Amino acid sequence: MNEIIKSLYERKSVRIFTDKEISEEDKNSILYAALQAPSAGCQLLYTILDMTDPEKKEKLAELCDHQLFMAKAKMMLVFCADCRKWLSFYEEAGLVPRSPGAGDLLLAVEDALIAAQNAVTAAESLGIGSCYIGDIMENAEEVKALLQLPPYVYPACLLVFGYATKQQKERKKPERFRVSDIVCENRYRDKSSAEIREMFAERTGTKAYEEWMEAFWKRKYESDFSKEMNRSMEIYLDEFLGRTDDGAE
Repeated sequence: MNEIIKSLYERKSVRIFTDKEISEEDKNSILYAALQAPSAGCQLLYTILDMTDPEKKEKLAELCDHQLFMAKAKMMLVFCADCRKWLSFYEEAGLVPRSPGAGDLLLAVEDALIAAQNAVTAAESLGIGSCYIGDIMENAEEVKALLQLPPYVYPACLLVFGYATKQQKERKKPERFRVSDIVCENRYRDKSSAEIREMFAERTGTKAYEEWMEAFWKRKYESDFSKEMNRSMEIYLDEFLGRTDDGAE
């Protein structure tokens, strides 16, 4: 196993950091690595917000489901899917571009997330831990105001970075599903009842499948943060799709 694949296998989210600072050299290496990621038409349909203001970091930690550890991270980056900047490039050339749509948004989200993963991989190679924060998608009104996000800019993900504590380094990485559980050949295929139960057999411990799944369902899918995420996403979609408050276009 080569070093890159080994690091991908061993990498896990870090939520407790030491006081060691990230050097400017390493920070720049991470940012430059992000920009090397594949991008649709080499447009780099994203903008990275480098959050250095302690008050804004603390506010984001509150808005992101009260995850206060975020504010203690030595580096915080918000990867925004940006369908706005190319409009200004076109307008500078005297062109009249159409308004971005859902397809443009999804393409920009892909660009942003690929760049974010490059940043994570680069940080890991430098011995710097990281954690994805999907909750940046919540509380759209407050996040937009705090980050001064204009129309057609969507915060696709937030990353925090820092050096892991000994406990975090030694913490067991959650087990992944098997390749055969996730990969379908040539077409999508729903799993049978027996396959589903086999897939979770080693995850439920002493609990019955139904009991374990109900608890997970309540904690994740039916959680308040999940419902808030969907509410906030509607706000961004309304913007991209040009929908009014009554749902009309």
